[in-house]
Amino acid sequence: MNAANGKESAMKLKKEIFILAAIIIGLSIYLVARKPDRALYELPKLPPVSGSEITRIEIGGPRANLVLSRSNNDWIVGDEKYPAAKSKVQQMIDTIEGLTLTELISTTGDTTRYDLTADKKIRVKAWAGDTLQREFEIGKTAPSFRHTFVRIAENPNVYNARDNFRSKFDQELADLRDNQVLSFPVSEIRQVRVTRGAGSLLLERKEGALEQSGAPQAEETAAAPVKAEMVWQTSEGAKANQARLDSFLTTLSQLACDSYVVDRGKKDFSAPIYQIRVTGSQDYELAIFDKLGEDADKHPAISSQNDFPFFLPDWQVKNLMPEFTDLLQDSKPE
Repeated sequence: MNAANGKESAMKLKKEIFILAAIIIGLSIYLVARKPDRALYELPKLPPVSGSEITRIEIGGPRANLVLSRSNNDWIVGDEKYPAAKSKVQQMIDTIEGLTLTELISTTGDTTRYDLTADKKIRVKAWAGDTLQREFEIGKTAPSFRHTFVRIAENPNVYNARDNFRSKFDQELADLRDNQVLSFPVSEIRQVRVTRGAGSLLLERKEGALEQSGAPQAEETAAAPVKAEMVWQTSEGAKANQARLDSFLTTLSQLACDSYVVDRGKKDFSAPIYQIRVTGSQDYELAIFDKLGEDADKHPAISSQNDFPFFLPDWQVKNLMPEFTDLLQDSKPE
């Protein structure tokens, strides 16, 4: 009797083990079939794209629809052909060229959770001449903050792409305009003229004798040539305040505006309140105008190196409109 019960228990245990094993195997098969395991799919192979060959970038998104075009070695943006910020365009080109898919995220067609719906996605097309080189859609940043959800061309699947790059394409026209409005090497400047109203000040960089100090030199060295220094002075011989002038020229040499005037052209501005012309290998000019309103905190201005009027904030204008006396050394009584 006991032997029979023992045999029956052993058979029952074997049956339960078999059933449990079958369940485990079945669940494993189900999970493998349901979840796209890394070993069971291949990521799309993106054809190589050379950033140097890209000539046009089209961006369509919730903030703006923009076209960037290469013009010689520069980039322009918009129908008005505004100069584009080279650094920002280069970031886009680097992303387009280096786009790398790292993981298949979804094959269900769900776009809402990835911000790839029509009202949130950013569409990017990169062209080389008339040939479309790369097309993709950008969603939100992945939870890792090191990847971005994307879709490729007509492929409905959602993928992780390497790097966090949505912000590089999520731009408006004003964001992509080049704010550099004046640029020149300070070392080449030989003349500075500032004009306020009917008055003006002209400073020229000239060679002058280096002042000597101390006891007279020995006879054998008396005939040695005297070193010369470059000095800034007026035509009457009044010397410039070197530190103030250096600061003034440095500010001018890499001048960036706050924003651009969108409803007027350069010809719409006249009677500047302050004018600056510096001369080196060519003339570089800046004209600053009265504010457009009583409550405005920016001055409109125009530059010889930019085809469009722009705004300079009050603090910047203050540095660019020194009094004539500020640019000259204090006169010292003998």
